[in-house]
Amino acid sequence: MCEANVYIRSGDDQEELFLEQVDIIEPFEEGLRLVDIFGKQKFIKARIKDMNLLNHRIILEKLQTVTAR
Repeated sequence: MCEANVYIRSGDDQEELFLEQVDIIEPFEEGLRLVDIFGKQKFIKARIKDMNLLNHRIILEKLQTVTAR
């Protein structure tokens, strides 16, 4: 099995499950496109913070959007 569970890490180091059994992560516009083994897709403006494929875990960190003034 090559898929991993993807978690979102918040500012207080809490992790929340975002998508299970992900086997595709691709850059998409300003973030990432994730696809699980069943074809379900999710999009998120985030960056990869940590990957441990031995434990099937990927940690994402949400990107902060900054508006120009």
